[in-house]
Order: sequence, then structure tokens, then C-alpha cells
Amino acid sequence: MRYLNSYLTFRHLSLLSLCLLLAACASSVTPPARYMLPSAPSVSAPSQPQGTLQLRPPRLAHYLDVDGIIMQLDDITLNEARQHQWAESLGRQLERSLRTQLAAEVPTLQVVREDGSAQQALTLMIEIDQFQGRYDGQAVTSGQWQLRSANNQLLALKSFSAETVLDQDGYPALVRALGESWSSVATQIANDIRTHRYFD
Repeated sequence: MRYLNSYLTFRHLSLLSLCLLLAACASSVTPPARYMLPSAPSVSAPSQPQGTLQLRPPRLAHYLDVDGIIMQLDDITLNEARQHQWAESLGRQLERSLRTQLAAEVPTLQVVREDGSAQQALTLMIEIDQFQGRYDGQAVTSGQWQLRSANNQLLALKSFSAETVLDQDGYPALVRALGESWSSVATQIANDIRTHRYFD
């Protein structure tokens, strides 16, 4: 009986030691670094806007709609980073950044998020096919945007693409370069809206 008690005590101590070891390992796991795209300061809406542009939430390619930042390793291989993740959904960040920049670059317009309340607004819709780092040291973004009238008539349908060279290695540099590429896309769209005077 004494041997049985000793055996059970030894077994309990072994299990306790194992649990403590696992807990120590779990607590030493480094949490992932989380990133936000660079943000521009918000601008005030015009007091007498020429029109209202409402922005529908972007549609991301399925492989982009994830927590981890995407890196393209070669012409066909994509990798989602486990230790480098977006702090907020990528779609929301892209929408907010685009809305802010369009409001700054086309100050005659009221730029809002689509919520169904703007009756006579034009609607900007965006599909994003690429938003990733690439093996050649570029941050790339590409896709398509379309502009529709209040009665859903297609006013414009255009592709976009932008590439920015990383100024150094690492994910912080990649996130900043991706932000710069997205800013370039916003400028492309703003220039088209100004040139074609859709709101006249």
C-alpha cells in the first residue's frame, strides 16, 4: 500500500511538473506584431458640396481577407504571415484611407461611407485583386473600380495598379510601402473624377 501511495504521489508530481512546463512554454510564445496602414488627417466636409460620393466597402480577393499580411514568394506562391498581422480588417482600413484621401483631393465633394441615406449620391465600388509584398522588393496593389449613378447607371469602369519599392527590409517597411501604393490608387481615382466631371 505504501508503494502504491508513493507511486501515485510520484505520478501526481510528474503531471504537475508537465503542466507547469507547458504553461511556461505557452506564456513564452511571442504575440504577433500588428500593423495599421499609415493614415492621413481627416478633412472637414464642404459646407456646400457639389455632390455626394458614397464609398461601398471594398471587395477583397479571398486570399487577402485574412489576418496575416500577404507576401508573394515567387510567381505562384503566396504566404500569410503568422507573426505579422493587420490590427484591423484590411477592408476597413482600405475603405477609411480611401475615403479620407478622396475627401482631401476632391474637396468640392462630400465623401461618405455607403449606408443607404444618401439619395442622390454617386457610388464608388472597388475590387482589390492584389495587396501584398512581392519577392522583388515591391509593394503591389491592383484591381478595378467602378462609379455608378444614383439610378445605378455605370458611369466609369477602370482598372488600377500601383507598385512601390520598399526602402528597407521588414514588415514595417512593407506596410508603409503598401500604404503608399494605396495612396497612389486614391490619387488615380480622384484625378479621374475631377477630369470627367461626373457631378456636373
